[in-house]
Amino acid sequence: MRVVIQRVQRAAVIVADQVSGQIGPGLVALVGVGRESTVADAAWLASKTVRLRVFSDDAGRMNRSVADVGGAVLAISQFTLYGDVSRGRRPSFVTAADPPEAQRLYETYCAAITVPVATGVFGAHMVIDLVADGPVTLLLRRETFRPVGQDVR
Repeated sequence: MRVVIQRVQRAAVIVADQVSGQIGPGLVALVGVGRESTVADAAWLASKTVRLRVFSDDAGRMNRSVADVGGAVLAISQFTLYGDVSRGRRPSFVTAADPPEAQRLYETYCAAITVPVATGVFGAHMVIDLVADGPVTLLLRRETFRPVGQDVR
């Protein structure tokens, strides 16, 4: 799994001209699920998201987590994080998980977030309106090698 984290002052996701989810200060998490992603990956990344120390303390150092500052997470499914553009001009998504599995693991990630969480709509066309803070943008990945034939789901 891959999660792009962006620290924000506020953010909203809009689907069909309706706000699906919105937060004040916190993190936007763009969540991509790969074919090899597992429930353990989703849980680990959710914990990592909540515990990342990317908010300033009184000394101005990034030393506080979203939980420490009373923030929230806006989690948005983002299969294009698995787009491969190494050949040609059109992305290939063969390493992205199939939609039912991707949705299951995206929902697992969201359920494991221990601060207030808002979401987009899985599989929908979404417009993301955000005010980046910093900006601070990080890529989290959990892609453990698994021997061929070993299914750990």
